[in-house]
Amino acid sequence: MRGILGQNRTKDSHDEKVRHSASLAGAAHHLTRARAELEGGNLYFPVIPAQHTNVPAGKIEVAEIFSYGCPFCAQFNPLIQQLKKSLPKDAQMVFVPASFNSYEDWPMFQRATCTAQVLGIFDRTNDAMFDAVWKTGELAISDPKTHAPKNPLPTIEDAARYYNRISGIAVDKFLETSKQFSVDVAMRRYDALIMAYHIDGTPTLIVNGKYRITGQSAGGVPQMMELAKWLVAKESNAKR
Repeated sequence: MRGILGQNRTKDSHDEKVRHSASLAGAAHHLTRARAELEGGNLYFPVIPAQHTNVPAGKIEVAEIFSYGCPFCAQFNPLIQQLKKSLPKDAQMVFVPASFNSYEDWPMFQRATCTAQVLGIFDRTNDAMFDAVWKTGELAISDPKTHAPKNPLPTIEDAARYYNRISGIAVDKFLETSKQFSVDVAMRRYDALIMAYHIDGTPTLIVNGKYRITGQSAGGVPQMMELAKWLVAKESNAKR
């Protein structure tokens, strides 16, 4: 009997914690919106000049600047996927791979990402790519024991073999596509955008080419999500 009662108390305690967490999440949501309305640019930065977006006319773009070689981006990815699912119909999530950290193999990951986007396999391989770098180690950029950078770092050929395993795309086709003009153009465009956005770290969110949000400016990663949604609503209202 004590065991059963103990289980009930544990369940009650768990339910209370869930309700408390939900209450805190709701409070954080309202607080973020209130802070955004009151503080405005103290929580996000205007992109000057605003940049053209790469989504269909009438859509509001939410862009994540990221790299598979960035550990914070890996931690951030589940929340980004939640944000993507929660966006209204007039908003669209896009992903902009950065290349400015060669120490952690970002140029290679940028080329691999652009190749996956051109081939139409990015969405179904994105999570697995983060896992390959930070969980399974198949594309790890550091030694798991010493944490020193791997020498050599993973190559585009390594990435091609991994994409083949997780998507079925032929290694030769992936490598051939990675050398195409369209991939080079995409990489140059992303590099130019990142400079125009004044990106100095990842992950960073850009809303509609106009607003830059970082974890530091927003006060945390969950706040970044709420602030992005608030800015999307702001842009949506401005269209009406």
